[in-house]
Amino acid sequence: MNKNAIVTILAIIGGLVVLGWVLKLTFALLGPLLVIGVGVLIYLVLAKDKTIGGPK
Repeated sequence: MNKNAIVTILAIIGGLVVLGWVLKLTFALLGPLLVIGVGVLIYLVLAKDKTIGGPK
């Protein structure tokens, strides 16, 4: 194998490691982000009359 092949293989392995960390972090934050999103959605539904550009 030449030098370019070794660098390519190491880059692929590094990319998989980084992807694993990103997925781990994403799933760790998925619960809190889901709760915050549902809270914002409920707030927007309950406060739609008070929002800018609401019913006139």
